[in-house]
Amino acid sequence: MKQIKVNQYDAFSRKPHKGNPAGVVFHADSLTDHEMQLVATKAKFSETAFILPSSSADLHIRYFTPGQEVDLCGHATIASIYALYTNNMLSKRELTIETKAGILPIKIEDNDQVLITMTQAKPIFQPFKGSKDELAGALGITVHDFASDLPIVYGSTGSWTLIVPLKSLNACQKMQPLSEKFPQILTDFPRASIHPFCFETIHKAAHMHGRHFSSPYSGIVEDPVTGTASGVMGAYYATYVNDSAFSSMNLLVEQGLEIEKDGFVHVRIENARELCISIAGEAVYAESKTISI
Repeated sequence: MKQIKVNQYDAFSRKPHKGNPAGVVFHADSLTDHEMQLVATKAKFSETAFILPSSSADLHIRYFTPGQEVDLCGHATIASIYALYTNNMLSKRELTIETKAGILPIKIEDNDQVLITMTQAKPIFQPFKGSKDELAGALGITVHDFASDLPIVYGSTGSWTLIVPLKSLNACQKMQPLSEKFPQILTDFPRASIHPFCFETIHKAAHMHGRHFSSPYSGIVEDPVTGTASGVMGAYYATYVNDSAFSSMNLLVEQGLEIEKDGFVHVRIENARELCISIAGEAVYAESKTISI
């Protein structure tokens, strides 16, 4: 039996046990795919990141939910890089990481607080062709809660999610997801998550308020603060809300307040036509535990 140390780092927050917790496993090259999945299942974080050597980048990160491996996870990346940096395991502040979504650049700023910026994969959108009535029912709202002037679309900057614009903060707060129904509604991407958002916010500094309901295949219901989906929200904003040819834009996304895990994701959009998306966030060490596999 192996004993694996899993370090909990909370991304997108300066306060332990706020933001989005991720498991981080250093020196994971001795683990098989099956063992990584076992660790993630037992750790029960929305994602556990495994740090590996890479022949094509500075390091390789693999991401496992309790139920499956995913190509990319924003909050677990922020957590992993923060963990490596604060444990003196990185030799530079600009580096690249190998993921199943491609090789992505990372930048570390260390002023009053360590801020990690990761560039995401190029945004892709696909139309949602399913039933809006069924979608509303699976979210515990009605079709009248959808923003009628904006489309519901699948989006990805490394991981597919359904972007669902809502009319109000109240609609966002009252949702009660029935995630077991997601695959039969999301027929084009049955393993996708659902990411509703609105422009009403609780914090004045925030531009958008989001929630993130995970695929039932992932083993969790709601992800507190989601980096990749926030990046997709930024790309969505540049594509469907403000499609002027601006050179850059910064957005602040708030998430997790409904489940008392509030955190913030900084989203930067460079070149509105090409849509280069990066996200940035802070992190903090919370605790460690040992998993037996």
